[in-house]
Amino acid sequence: MRISLKEAGELLKAAQNIIITAHVNPDGDAIGSSLGVMHCLRSLGKRVRVVIDDDIPSNFAFLHAGDIIEKPIITAGGEKEAVDLLLILDTSSERVGKVLEAFSPSQILNIDHHVTNPLACPAVYLDPDSAATAEIIYRLLHEMGMEITKDIAMAVYTGLATDTGFFRFPNTTPFTMRAAADLLERGAESGLISEAVEAKPFARVVGMARALETIELLYDGRLAGIFLDRAAAETLDSTEGLIDAMRTIEGSDVSVLLKWKEDNVFRVSMRSKNTDVSKVAASFSGGGHARAAGCTLKMGFSEAKMTILDALGKAMAEK
Repeated sequence: MRISLKEAGELLKAAQNIIITAHVNPDGDAIGSSLGVMHCLRSLGKRVRVVIDDDIPSNFAFLHAGDIIEKPIITAGGEKEAVDLLLILDTSSERVGKVLEAFSPSQILNIDHHVTNPLACPAVYLDPDSAATAEIIYRLLHEMGMEITKDIAMAVYTGLATDTGFFRFPNTTPFTMRAAADLLERGAESGLISEAVEAKPFARVVGMARALETIELLYDGRLAGIFLDRAAAETLDSTEGLIDAMRTIEGSDVSVLLKWKEDNVFRVSMRSKNTDVSKVAASFSGGGHARAAGCTLKMGFSEAKMTILDALGKAMAEK
């Protein structure tokens, strides 16, 4: 059921023992939004933990993300820890991994900005017009009458900046820029954040260069793709930045990255300039936005590559 931002704030204020989670393969918006809300709620004296079922990129060490964020613990007997509220940020409940296996919440609140959210949780605040979930969190903090400390400003600004490509992407609005300016006034350090998020070890840069050499241009140059089977994926410690590098290719519309995750499981990331890739992602139980979306394909490499290319080809033809 969809609720108002005021009602979301009331649910948070009423709960005492709260778990915050976000999607697997967490990005800056998921991490920044989660930590921003955590700092806010802890200042109210609540017991709050952030639990995400995935590794946290080292780039977010400036937020102490790796030290703060836990992984879910699944007991041998399947017992679940009782909590007052589970807050799911920047995704729907289908993409939080094993978190739902570890906790038994009295209530679940979902806050998201992805248009593909299926509204499956009992209480959902969804605003697909927001540039980032962090932008919703910024408004939520004001709705709750909270003081935005430096720790909160750093976290929320990180989410806002990363989901807008540091304010380059078309989801950036005048409100986004005003919110960012306010967060800077409250202590967010834009230079530190951008340098940390964009920093890459030398080995990763070399790996990216090798991966970029494998780019395929398909559909008369309208689609650029990198397709990594197990052998190729295992040579890279991260694929961050590959999809954004492809989207700059002149004349292309869609960029796609297919990456081996485990046997018969491939993660797909998509970006576009005109085609609605959220519909493609949704057809494979994924999610995202019209211009940036992702999904997981559970099949072999050749089949996964053929499947996503066929779906994207049809989507480009329909626009």
